[in-house]
Amino acid sequence: MRTVTRLAGFAVGLAAVFGATYGVGRVVDTAPAAESRHDDAATTPTADERGGTGDRLPGGLLVSEHGYTLEPVDAPAGEFAFRIAGPDGRPVTRYDVAHDKQMHLIVARRDLSGFRHVHPELAPDGTWRVDTPLAGPGQWRAFADFTPTGGEPLTLGVDVTVPGELTERPLPAPATTTTVDGYTVTLTGAPQPGRTSSLTLTVSRDGQPVTDLEPYLGAYGHLVALRQGDLAYLHVHPDGTPGDGRTRPGPAVTFLAEVPSTGSYRLYLDFQHGGRVHTAEFTVVADAAPTGDAPTPSGPAPTGGADHGTPGHGHN
Repeated sequence: MRTVTRLAGFAVGLAAVFGATYGVGRVVDTAPAAESRHDDAATTPTADERGGTGDRLPGGLLVSEHGYTLEPVDAPAGEFAFRIAGPDGRPVTRYDVAHDKQMHLIVARRDLSGFRHVHPELAPDGTWRVDTPLAGPGQWRAFADFTPTGGEPLTLGVDVTVPGELTERPLPAPATTTTVDGYTVTLTGAPQPGRTSSLTLTVSRDGQPVTDLEPYLGAYGHLVALRQGDLAYLHVHPDGTPGDGRTRPGPAVTFLAEVPSTGSYRLYLDFQHGGRVHTAEFTVVADAAPTGDAPTPSGPAPTGGADHGTPGHGHN
C-alpha cells in the first residue's frame, strides 16, 4: 500500500491448503492459472522475487510470505473471520496503521463481477472479524492488506467458496467512462507493463465537476487493480495527499502505478463525497502500446448493482 507500487517477477502463486469451513464461505486450496498469453507464466520465482529488497511476486498470490500466513477461522453465519499467524506460529496482535487502518480486507469474485473493501475489527486474541463481505454465491478471493509492527507491508490472499448457483459473467469491455450512484468517472491514461504509468480519474455529477471530494483512508481516492486470471493484486494511492498544499480535492485524482504484465485488469476506485463512499469500476488492457494510449471507449458502464451489495458498496 504505497503511493507507487511496483510489481514484477510475475509467476503464478498457489494458496496453501485449508480445510476449515467458516461463515458462509469455504476455503479452497488452489487458484486458477493466469491467462496463457502471459509469456512468463511458467517461470518459477527465485528467492529474491518472493521477498527481500529485490523484485517480488505481485501481491495477493500467496497465502504465506515472510513467515506470515493468512488463516481463515470458524465464524457464525453472516460473519467473516481470520487471523494472521506470525513467524512464531502465533496470531499477530500488533499492526501498524497504514492509510488510516490497521487492516484492509478486499474481496472479489474470481470472474471480477463482485468487489468489496472493508475494515475488520481486531480482537485481543488476534482474530479479525467483520460482517461478511461475500455478497453471494461463487468463488471469491480474499486479500488481507496489512503491515505487522516491525515488519514490511504485505498482501496475502486465499480463495473462499460460497455455495449456491452462480452464472459466471464475462469481464466488461474496456471503457474510459463509467457511472456509479449518479456520478460519472472518466479515466485518462493506460497502464504499461514494466514502466510507471499515470492514471487520472475525473469525477463529475450532473455534468458538473466534483471539486469537494472528501479524504478517504488518507487520500482523495483509493485504487485497487486485479489482473484477470490469477487476480494478482495492485494497490496504489494518488499522487499527493490532502493538506500537502498542492493536491486539490477533485475533480481529478491521479495515480502512479506499474502493472506486472500484459493482460486485462479490473480497476476499482473508491472515493468519498457527501459523507458516503462510492466505487467506480473500469476494465483496462495493459499492452506494449506507446505511453499515452488509452483503453478503447465502449460507452458508460454502470457499476452499482446487486453483485456489489448496497449501492455504492458497503465500507466498514
